[in-house]
Amino acid sequence: MEKTPIHGMWSSRLAFILAATGSAVGLGNIWRFPYLASDNGGGAFVLVYLGCIFFVGLPVLIAEILIGRHGRRSPITALAQITRETGAPRAWAGIGWIGIVAGVLILSFYSVVGGWTLRYAWLYLSQLFGGPAILDPAASFGAMLADPAALALWHALFMAVTVGVVALGVEKGLERAVRFLMPALFLTLLLLVGYGATTGHLGQAASFLFRPDWSKVDSGVLVAAMGQAFFTLSLGMCAMMTYGAYLPAKVSIPRTVAIVAVCDTTVALLAGLAIFPIVISFGISPEGGGPGLIFTSLPLAFEAMPGGIVYGLAFFALLFVAAWTSSISLLEPATAYMVERGRSRRSAALMMAGLCWALGLVTVFSFNIWSHVRMLDRDLMGLIELVANDIMLPLGGLLIALFAGWVLKDSILREQLAGMPAWGFTVWRWLLRVLCPLLVLAVLLNALL
Repeated sequence: MEKTPIHGMWSSRLAFILAATGSAVGLGNIWRFPYLASDNGGGAFVLVYLGCIFFVGLPVLIAEILIGRHGRRSPITALAQITRETGAPRAWAGIGWIGIVAGVLILSFYSVVGGWTLRYAWLYLSQLFGGPAILDPAASFGAMLADPAALALWHALFMAVTVGVVALGVEKGLERAVRFLMPALFLTLLLLVGYGATTGHLGQAASFLFRPDWSKVDSGVLVAAMGQAFFTLSLGMCAMMTYGAYLPAKVSIPRTVAIVAVCDTTVALLAGLAIFPIVISFGISPEGGGPGLIFTSLPLAFEAMPGGIVYGLAFFALLFVAAWTSSISLLEPATAYMVERGRSRRSAALMMAGLCWALGLVTVFSFNIWSHVRMLDRDLMGLIELVANDIMLPLGGLLIALFAGWVLKDSILREQLAGMPAWGFTVWRWLLRVLCPLLVLAVLLNALL
């Protein structure tokens, strides 16, 4: 029997696709995926990554969404209800707690980095109106990290725009936001790729990204591709389970999930084609990627290239939008649970955002006044990333695969996947029961050992 959602519904399949793609597309797509590809065999890595998406990412994503749609509540409440329906041990409801706690921890440092993108977008916008140029990007970036008050302010501003969307609810907040933000993200990305093509290095960038070098492919590359495929689809943090709770019953989950995966991968590939022509043109080393290139090396190129201020503004606006759409999905599960506990949506969103902001101060201080503090050979931000990203997310994904593959009743699976061919259902369940747990367990053990 179809349950009645209490938080609202997506108005259409398109709305869900935009929201789910917004959750999946984040900073990792734009600055991490291209460098993983270039450093791990180029086209060979891309093929391994696509295999991981198909054999692991899609089966687990389908499982998350069908659990959410069947439960029609926040992950904690939905899983508790399902365990009662199926007679399964109540401990399985702990999957929801793992996902929500991981989401809160991730959002606490993700919002700090999101604040960096907001600050840099502002710096380039101010240059259009006569503001000072970023003449020494490394010094500017270092000064920002050394200033806890400035970091906390931009962290707060980023969290404010996130909670502003979540507090309005599914239809008025989340759906309206993604209907504007995701087309804007894709359009901006295409414009940046077009600009990169004018440098004359687009073909070289494509070769740099996609030329297969099978000599670099080993077990480490497989684990890296698995990790990227797993994390880029927002698996294990129950964000997709929450979004699935708002999905209309008539929408095909497998077909919709396939579209989301294609959109997410397309953004990652286009990001490489947008960044690397500029990198190659100005002789910047692409090795390592990450903040060092994004916030220090690329601004040097933006200052030197024709129209660089506009390009820089567009690029950091793109990063900001990618971070924003992902942060919305990170805040929504905890907010939905607090609403079910009796709070209004506005107060629930504000309370959880306040918690994430306060936890984010640990990350803020890890760059300055607590920079000397290290645990497990990591700074405090790195420690939070280890616990949330490297341990809790794979653990959550592993448990979701086992729960959907071995515990959920066959009738629930077939009801939610109605219209899926019999052979497709058989293959999907085998992947979920056998292959997915083994590969996700390999990623988890790689993080722990």
